[in-house]
Amino acid sequence: MVLEILVAVTVVSLIGTVLAALLTICEHFIADYGPCQISINDESDVTVKGGKDLLSMLTAERIFIPSACGGRGTCGLCKLKVLEGAGPLLPTEEPYLEKEERESNVRLACQVKVRGDLKIEIPQELLAVREYTCKCVEITDLTHDIKQFRLELIEPTTIDYIPGQYVQLLTPVYEKSDEEIYRAYSISSNPAEKSVIELIIRLVPGGICTTYCFEYLKVGDEVKINGPYGDFRLLDSDAPIVFIAGGSGMAPIKCMLHHMKNTDNKRKTIYYFGANEPRELLLTDLMREFEKQLANFRFVPVVCEPEDSNVLGCEIGLVTHAVQRDLKNATECEAYLCGSPGMIDATIKVLEELGVSEDKIFYDKF
Repeated sequence: MVLEILVAVTVVSLIGTVLAALLTICEHFIADYGPCQISINDESDVTVKGGKDLLSMLTAERIFIPSACGGRGTCGLCKLKVLEGAGPLLPTEEPYLEKEERESNVRLACQVKVRGDLKIEIPQELLAVREYTCKCVEITDLTHDIKQFRLELIEPTTIDYIPGQYVQLLTPVYEKSDEEIYRAYSISSNPAEKSVIELIIRLVPGGICTTYCFEYLKVGDEVKINGPYGDFRLLDSDAPIVFIAGGSGMAPIKCMLHHMKNTDNKRKTIYYFGANEPRELLLTDLMREFEKQLANFRFVPVVCEPEDSNVLGCEIGLVTHAVQRDLKNATECEAYLCGSPGMIDATIKVLEELGVSEDKIFYDKF
């Protein structure tokens, strides 16, 4: 009896899968939506051939909307207002949209299929985003699975950005990807070097973009980026700063520290960098240089599982435990967190217990 039920469920699932595939094929080859007009901010119009998602349509018109997941509907970054023509909200969008956003016609551009004329609103700062052609001039191994890529801008030749922002890197078609894919990476370079962008990238096993960067991208190759994007940035205040990061979360903090040095910032600052083991620590020499160059800066590497108990200059344990031990009077602090969702969620809980108010905790989940 149980076997019969399992067989029936399997058959139904297969039929559903086949029907979904047939519908997709039919829509791709048979459905002809013809030319569709997209009105942007009541100021300009673009005409596209209907049938694809709004995000890819805008990208093809060199209008760049942020997306960290390559248009798969899993990051929630590609938000914009679609005032007319979008159709009903999809279940794939609901987890990423607040009640106020839904009532204001905010949608995920990657989930809106262009089947007719649309009327949309795009923030002016996104319309100012540009595409840059760059040459990879240096690749540096930072750890066993993290590299730093130094990109020299070719056209345009300079870029302005706020420390903490990110760019999207275009992965071209190559043997492991039959389509171009964008991925978001925080800028790690010194903002005073306007002709250069540095990216710190961790290898994701099977990842399309990171595999390309680690195994195929060579010094001398040209790549394309677009940006800058993002609201993660230092507030202009005198409050003490707590930086907390792990892995490639080093990138935006490194950029902020360069900026603080450039502007002779004297705010009291402590930076906790968490790693599972010593080989995951990166740029410690540079951080020690910042300790000499910045008047009130201290770098605290924290290793969870040291290979020996005498790791130079490291605290032992979880980064959240180190924060709990050190920060006794944190109510006036501003906290800036970069890393995995799990690390950030745990750290936010600890910071709130230490008295840091919610509106003074800023984070960028990777």
